[in-house]
Amino acid sequence: MELQLALDLVDIPEAKLVVAEVADYIDIVEIGTPVVINEGLRAVKEIKEAFPSLRVLADLKIMDAGGYEVMKASEAGADIITVLGASDNSTIRGAVEEARKQNKKIMVDMINVQNIEDRAKEIDELGVDYICVHSGYDHQAAGKNSFEELAAIKRVVRRAKTAIAGGIKLDTLPEVIKAQPDLVIVGGGITSQEDKKAVAAAMKRLVNQA
Repeated sequence: MELQLALDLVDIPEAKLVVAEVADYIDIVEIGTPVVINEGLRAVKEIKEAFPSLRVLADLKIMDAGGYEVMKASEAGADIITVLGASDNSTIRGAVEEARKQNKKIMVDMINVQNIEDRAKEIDELGVDYICVHSGYDHQAAGKNSFEELAAIKRVVRRAKTAIAGGIKLDTLPEVIKAQPDLVIVGGGITSQEDKKAVAAAMKRLVNQA
């Protein structure tokens, strides 16, 4: 099981400060969609250059032109790129094909996907690397979490690794770990804490024990 830090509400200098504080305790750093919107793929490039030992995920939430967008993210240094599970199979295939050429990975984000178990089975057969259940900000505000969705996809996914994101904090992490995802994605549960290093270290200890 691995730990991913999601950065959403920072600019590039702030992102570098946060990552420097917790780099020893995370496996992947995510350049979140808001950061990409505000800063462009330059954010991916600068974080990868500053922290070459970390894998960098570009949360592009690709919905179309999968091959092209994966190519551009790869050029910027992304190791993992996200595609939406609601996109067309041809988009996902294009993303996977380009990722293979570039030696990169594809994560499919299942946010707002209906019939999640059936869709996860289809997506798994397309050769993606990760399938992620995700309670977005709006879902979290409505009190939703992704534990049931994680259990659903784990019943059918045979090839891809599974991931979970959305509102995970240190006190809820043990419950997440019981669900046995391959990757735990934490944003504000680390970035909003006063002592980010201590919280990240505690989370990493729990993840490593799983």
